[in-house]
Amino acid sequence: MMSYVDEVIERVIKENPSEPEFHQAVREVLNSLRPVVAENEAAFRRDAVLERLVNPERQIKFRVPWIDDAGQVHVNTGYRVQFSSAIGPYKGGLRLHPSVNLGIIKFLGFEQIFKNSLTGLPIGGGKGGSDFDPKGKSDREVMAFCQSFMSELCKYIGADTDIPAGDIGTGAREIGYMFGEYKKLRGLFEGVLTGKGLSYGGSLARTEATGYGLLYIVEEMLKCHGHDIAGKTVTVSGAGNVAIYAIEKAGQLGAKAVTCSDSDGWVYDPDGIDVQALKEIKEKNRQRLTEYRKYRPQSEYREGRGVWSVPCDIALPCATQNELTAEDAKTLIANGVIAVAEGANMPATSEAAALLQANGVLYLPGKASNAGGVATSGLEMSQNSERLHWSFDEVDAQLRTIMVDLYHHIDDAAKRYGREGNYVDGANIAGFEKVFDAMSMQGIV
Repeated sequence: MMSYVDEVIERVIKENPSEPEFHQAVREVLNSLRPVVAENEAAFRRDAVLERLVNPERQIKFRVPWIDDAGQVHVNTGYRVQFSSAIGPYKGGLRLHPSVNLGIIKFLGFEQIFKNSLTGLPIGGGKGGSDFDPKGKSDREVMAFCQSFMSELCKYIGADTDIPAGDIGTGAREIGYMFGEYKKLRGLFEGVLTGKGLSYGGSLARTEATGYGLLYIVEEMLKCHGHDIAGKTVTVSGAGNVAIYAIEKAGQLGAKAVTCSDSDGWVYDPDGIDVQALKEIKEKNRQRLTEYRKYRPQSEYREGRGVWSVPCDIALPCATQNELTAEDAKTLIANGVIAVAEGANMPATSEAAALLQANGVLYLPGKASNAGGVATSGLEMSQNSERLHWSFDEVDAQLRTIMVDLYHHIDDAAKRYGREGNYVDGANIAGFEKVFDAMSMQGIV
């Protein structure tokens, strides 16, 4: 007889064709949960625990018409997948990128359930976005899209229902336009979005949170394995919010980040990436990384992929899903990498993750290592609810505590099930336990 886990994985693939990222996420989580399910298989099967876990509570898909500067009408597709509210209101970002489809939003929303659970905060899992590409658009065109997008999304979200945030393509500008439209349509000034500007309810340290949190958990993991992060060489992919502040915090902790990348190519700076130059290029001027050599003539710019060919102690993939392949993993291992921690959502392929773990590399999955962003979003929600504004140091201190505690939480879960050092299993098990406990007490809903 097929195991309950295998039955559910097979059903997910059959019922959700053409959604490989979602299949990948479900396989990873359910395979980790095998020892937990084995202890309770009959009861789990009777109560359809896994079926309820892998099926979203609600999927919303809608059209988003908007007018460009030339007067041409465009129509994009908007999505919001409200996956699980077992431990709190739905929480998860809005991704604006041409690659967005329902399968990618479902994979991200499913991952968000466990990531949010691991923060220890009362927030459920959700995700949304659109296939709109903000790159190359004027501010007015981005505003036109965001207002149209929010005119539909506003029907399904609220400060105690579903609280979206930023993600790839959705930064402070986009959040501002969306918040303004929500406020106008609903007549409510409430903490319905996180990642807001400081002048209208945003939190200090939210911009830095994912990158800083990534380094806090890496520092703790290294310390517990007898390594000091100071003096280590770090390779980073991406040049967005997560990558920039991971590079910044690495430097503050005494490590040296020597790479970054965007969709066109990558930079190698042997003296360490100049964070201020990177911020000016990407955050202020919205330019490509080809501009970096104007600031640092000694650096190298190369087109295409190649970040993981640079020898390093710590690798931090901070760009997008499945960017670190099995071949990349082999290269990292051959070059003596000690730790790989995911700053993006599922940036390592399943094969790459397995290779890293099999070769003794300390490997942290994104649902644990990039949880600092949503954790600080949770802190922003708290400040909004209390009508308070905390200092940068207060928020940063809470973020560090959350990430250090999160590491020990997943380490403990892995040890309890005989998977010591396997932080993928530890994260999935620890995240699931809290969600399952809440599900069990709320009945079959």
